Amino acid sequence: MLRDLSVAVFLVWATLGSRATGQPCLCSALAPSGLRVNCSSLNLVELPRGLPSDATELHAQDNRLTSVPPGLFDGLVGLKKVSLSGNPFHCDCGIQYLRSWLLRNRDVVSAEPTCAGPSAVARRAVADLGDDYFSSCGGCAGGAYDAAVAGMLCCLIGLLLWSVRLAKMSTVTLCIHERHSGIEAERLRSRRPKHRRRSAGSEVGGESVTCARDVEKTLGDMELLPQVLDTLHKKHCGKIKAI
Repeated sequence: MLRDLSVAVFLVWATLGSRATGQPCLCSALAPSGLRVNCSSLNLVELPRGLPSDATELHAQDNRLTSVPPGLFDGLVGLKKVSLSGNPFHCDCGIQYLRSWLLRNRDVVSAEPTCAGPSAVARRAVADLGDDYFSSCGGCAGGAYDAAVAGMLCCLIGLLLWSVRLAKMSTVTLCIHERHSGIEAERLRSRRPKHRRRSAGSEVGGESVTCARDVEKTLGDMELLPQVLDTLHKKHCGKIKAI
C-alpha cells in the first residue's frame, strides 16, 4: 500500500515536471521485490526530483542530461542497477556530485557515463576525473567559510595595528606626591601603644636612627625622579608627565 502511494506521488510529480523536461518516467514493480524507474529515451534535460526511495533500478540513458542535481541519489539506498550512459554530461564543477556518487557506487552502474565537454575531457568517463581537475572549484559552502575566515583574520590584524598605534600615542602619567619630603625624623617614630613600647632608651634611640635613614633614602629616591622619567620617555617613546 505504501509503495503504491509513493509510486502515485512520483508519477504525479514526474507528470508535472514533464512539461519542461519531456515525457514522464514510468514505474513498474519487479519480482520478487523492487521497483524499476524507467526514464530512458524521454528527451529529459534533468531528472525529476522525488524519485521513489524504494527504487532498485533507475534507467536514465539516452537523454539530454548535462548534470545531476546534488543530493538526488542520496535517498536511493536500495539501488542495484543504474544506467546513465548516452547523456551529454558537461564535466565542469557542477559534475562533482555525480562523479563522487559514481566512485562510491561503481558496482551498480551498468555503463559509466562519459563527458561530452569541455573538449579537454571529451569522451572521458566521469568517474575517471581526478581530484586535481576540480582543484579550482570551491563549493558555495567552502567559499563562504574561506571568506568568513579571511574576514576574521583581517579584523584581527586591524585590531593589532590599532593597538600598536594607540600604544605609541598614549600618555603615561605618574602620580607622585611629595607628601613625605622634609618630614622630621622625630615625627616618623613608631606610634605603638604605650603599654607595648620598650622602656630602654637605647632601643628608642636606635629606632629613631632607623627612621632617619629611611627618610634620607626617600629623599635620595626623589632626587633620581628626573632621571627615571627621562629613561621611561626614551625607552617607551611615550609622553610622561609627573604631577
